[in-house]
Amino acid sequence: MARISLTPPRTLLFRALEWYSKRTYGKVLDPGRAMAHHRRALWAYLRFEQSVARWNKLDKGLKELAVMASAASIGCSWCMDFGYWEGHRLGLDTRKLHDVPAWRDSDAYTPLERDVMAYAEAMTANPPEVDDELSARLLARLGEPAFVELTMMVAVENLRSRFNSAMGLTSQGFKESCDLREAPGRQARGVL
Repeated sequence: MARISLTPPRTLLFRALEWYSKRTYGKVLDPGRAMAHHRRALWAYLRFEQSVARWNKLDKGLKELAVMASAASIGCSWCMDFGYWEGHRLGLDTRKLHDVPAWRDSDAYTPLERDVMAYAEAMTANPPEVDDELSARLLARLGEPAFVELTMMVAVENLRSRFNSAMGLTSQGFKESCDLREAPGRQARGVL
């Protein structure tokens, strides 16, 4: 159960967020509802996320696996739910998305994907446990811009997951909406 009301004051900013969120995701995102109790925090966060969405040096699939591995390490069910939806939207293999919490026991991932998820977990540990060998492998495979983006994406996901977990936000049913489209006899449509 959320630790803050998910019915914030209906300011102009919140109404704009509500409109955009419904149009883009099919529902108003609970993190936005929670953050809308502080107009300046919400405005700063929205501008920040808009900028993050433009980063393009790291492969989108690797980025999503890193984000989900970090969210799984923190235990943010809201982020895992939304991450599944986002990965599905990007066309990632559903097995890879399902297996993220137990990626070490899955044979679904390439060596590079495993390194990316190991790096995300190591960065998410408190204190961080990133080692030179793993960093060097990733830097050699990805290049400097993508390695910086990977590091920043894990840091951004830590911000998201820790906020959502601390606020008590849980799944909003994004994953289930993807699973319904994959059911036998149903045709995938690409948009929620």
